[in-house]
Amino acid sequence: MISAKIQKALNEQINKELYSAYLYLSMAAYFQDTGLEGFSRWMRLQADEEREHALKIFDYVFDRGGTVKLAAIEAPAARWSSPLAVFKEVFKHETFVTKSINTLVDLAVGERDHATSSFLKWFVDEQVEEEASAGTIVNRLEMAEKAPGAMLMLDRALGARGDK
Repeated sequence: MISAKIQKALNEQINKELYSAYLYLSMAAYFQDTGLEGFSRWMRLQADEEREHALKIFDYVFDRGGTVKLAAIEAPAARWSSPLAVFKEVFKHETFVTKSINTLVDLAVGERDHATSSFLKWFVDEQVEEEASAGTIVNRLEMAEKAPGAMLMLDRALGARGDK
C-alpha cells in the first residue's frame, strides 16, 4: 500500500508530466504556424512521450492501491521569439522535471518506500536522456540560428524522429 505522502507527490508529478505534454503540444503548434514542420513533429512526439510518462505514474499509483487525483493543468505559453528560445525553454523545463523526479526519489528513500524508489529509477535515467537531447538541440540551434539553410537541415533532421 502506498503512503498518503507518496501518493500526493506522485499525483503532483502526474500533473507536471501532463503539463509537459501540454507545453510541448503548444510548442508543436508554434512550429507548425511558423512552417517548421520537422520541429513540430519532434514536439508532437515529445508531447506523446510526456503523456506516456504521466500514464506510467498513473498506473503505478493504482498498482500500489492508491488513488489518482487529477488537478487543473496550467495553460502554457503559445508564442516564442525563435526556435532557439523554444528549445532553451525545453532545456529549462527538463531540468525542472529532473529536480522534481529527484525530490520524489529523496521522498521515497526517506519514507523507506523501496518499491517507489525502484520505480522512479526509470524516470531518473529518462531525465538524463531528456536533458542531453534538449541540450544538443540548443547547441545546434545556436550554430544554425543565422543560417537559414542550416535551420532547414535541422528541421528535416528533427522531423525524422521516430523514423526507422
